[in-house]
Amino acid sequence: MFAFDLGRIGYLDAFALQEQVQAWVQAGGDDVLLVLEHPPTVSVGKNSGAENVPPHLEALCKGHVDVVHSTRGGNVTCHFPGQLVAYPIINLKKRSGGIRAYVHDLEEAAIHMLASFQVDAARREGFPGVWTEGRKIASLGIAVKRYITMHGLALNVAEDLSLFNFVTPCGLDGVSATSIARESAQAAPQMDAVKLAFIKEFYAVFQPAAHGEPPVMQPGHRLMTLLHSA
Repeated sequence: MFAFDLGRIGYLDAFALQEQVQAWVQAGGDDVLLVLEHPPTVSVGKNSGAENVPPHLEALCKGHVDVVHSTRGGNVTCHFPGQLVAYPIINLKKRSGGIRAYVHDLEEAAIHMLASFQVDAARREGFPGVWTEGRKIASLGIAVKRYITMHGLALNVAEDLSLFNFVTPCGLDGVSATSIARESAQAAPQMDAVKLAFIKEFYAVFQPAAHGEPPVMQPGHRLMTLLHSA
């Protein structure tokens, strides 16, 4: 497994990279985990979500927010600096349980990582994602092509969640977003620490038999070297 930190990258640019990695994994490459942040963005799922975004949101926010239509499942969600985005691109043929087990394990990795920052989180029956006392701290939206995953998890870290004020998160009325900063009694962690913690827990959940160190978080420019080495 490889892990790459893409830093802050636009949603569509990250999507283009995911497509390249997906093709590389499909051709026999190892699994890849991308961790990153997006600039302020509202993403709409492939089948629903537009109804939960106010018209002309980009104009309302004076061009400081992008609205994009995504190929992922799920409804509408927000991305912004201070949110961990994790895009696992893995071959489900190498795992048992299919998509259901994959979603469960992705949630499990997030729950374990949150526990390391003293945030008690759990699943909520019938509602994908990760929750803490009824507040949503992480959203999931995935896509699968020829057994290879893309898209993934968006987990709120920082205090500022104001972008959620413009939408109905995940299309669920009355649901409020929360974050590590809001739920932990400690100071908000640095994003690099959150990324490293997530990579560690993701590796522990997805490769439990390996009993080794998690993959080193490599800078994003090395991703292209990997892809071009095939």
